[in-house]
Amino acid sequence: MSDSNTTKFANPSTFILLGIPGLEAAYVWLSIPFCAIYAIALFGNFIILFIVKFEPSLHEPMYYFLCMLAIIDLVLSTSTLPKMLSIFWFNSREIDFRACLTQLYFLHCFAVMESGIFMAMALDRYVAICHPLRHSIILRNPVVAKISLAVILRGSIIILPYPFLVRRLQYCRTNIIPHTHCEHIYMVKLACGDISISNYYGLFVQFCGKWVDMIFIAMSYFEILRAIFKLPTKDAWLKTFGTCGSHLCAILAFYIPSFFSSFTQRFGQNLPLHFQVLIANVYLLIPRMLNPIIYGVRTRQIRQRLLRFFVCGSKI
Repeated sequence: MSDSNTTKFANPSTFILLGIPGLEAAYVWLSIPFCAIYAIALFGNFIILFIVKFEPSLHEPMYYFLCMLAIIDLVLSTSTLPKMLSIFWFNSREIDFRACLTQLYFLHCFAVMESGIFMAMALDRYVAICHPLRHSIILRNPVVAKISLAVILRGSIIILPYPFLVRRLQYCRTNIIPHTHCEHIYMVKLACGDISISNYYGLFVQFCGKWVDMIFIAMSYFEILRAIFKLPTKDAWLKTFGTCGSHLCAILAFYIPSFFSSFTQRFGQNLPLHFQVLIANVYLLIPRMLNPIIYGVRTRQIRQRLLRFFVCGSKI
């Protein structure tokens, strides 16, 4: 440990990541599912990028957004899993202060971007169902590019104060983070003095980065349901709503663990620490693995292209 736990220091040279406190004896066993999740996330998201790139029929707004989602998932999983596995396997717990700030920024920045992509996908589904004849006119490639740029800029800018707010704090208690990665709220809890600015800004990020997106997604699906119920037959209802199935599953896989993790971090003081850390890791890792599976299984074009790839590969 490079810095004393009792000496007052404004910018410690290193932090110590404990991993999952209380479950140290099970690290080898825990590493097996985490490593499998990481491998599936990498393979699945690269497959999605490969299929969309080489399948001309998938060069549409929904699949462009899906490619962005795959890239975001790759960054999120890679920013946390390797360090977590190094803790589990090699007890490599030290992390440089600047590396910790970088991990914190990428982690929260790309999480906000992912929420924005789900909102963009909801917009695409709204236009496709409520204004089908104008879909190609409304969501032209330049418009999709502008939406994507807005999602990237919002995530980059809204999280930019996080590293500076953390850096200005004084850590006079300890530099030990009881977590597998550099989470904003866990770092703030280590600081001395007034942390109200960081706490309030964290709530602001939660509202602007997720709650606003959820409101727009809910509004989109309200209009989608209104349009679906105007269709003449039940078969038409099911067929039209089925085009939203993969998007809805991915939304649930992202937002439910996200809000549960945020709730336990802020109000779950009576919950065991290892449970809070495990929930935070479930939020980070499981959606990254599930997204390519959900879209691969439920999207007919991707499923057919994947089957053709394996069938042709088996004949070679």
